Amino acid sequence: MKITSSDIEKAVARMFDIRKNLIVPNISWGLNLHECDLLIINGNGYATEVEIKVSKADLKADLNKKHGHISKRIKYLYYAVPEELVDFAFEILPNHVGIIQCFRISETNMRVDAVRIRRPKSINAFIKMPEKDIHKLALLGVMRYWNLRFQQPKDVFDIF
Repeated sequence: MKITSSDIEKAVARMFDIRKNLIVPNISWGLNLHECDLLIINGNGYATEVEIKVSKADLKADLNKKHGHISKRIKYLYYAVPEELVDFAFEILPNHVGIIQCFRISETNMRVDAVRIRRPKSINAFIKMPEKDIHKLALLGVMRYWNLRFQQPKDVFDIF
């Protein structure tokens, strides 16, 4: 079965540990940042962005974005891809970008896991995420949770 963006999102959130980091998916407004598939704030207030890509075309197209995923409020950038895109990711992504490989544990197990296979390097002058932005990010995450909760049947959230 093909790995989806949703599979990768959950695998990366587990890898970064939702109990230790603030992890919010699909940030597109509210923080004056470019769109981020996952935005992660660690305990020291530094931000990591994770872009999720499931096809070569999507990965290529992302490299043409004007913002280049560069912001003074983001310390690290990763791309998370299914294992069949790893070699391609190494070929086309800049060396400062981290790569996360996502894979199914087995053919019979639906769970997808993630592992860092290249650590990122910070290439820009970065700052800690301001407290007001961390608060706003937490608010956006809670809003997203409740919007999904109101839209989905109860049992969708029981699988986590």
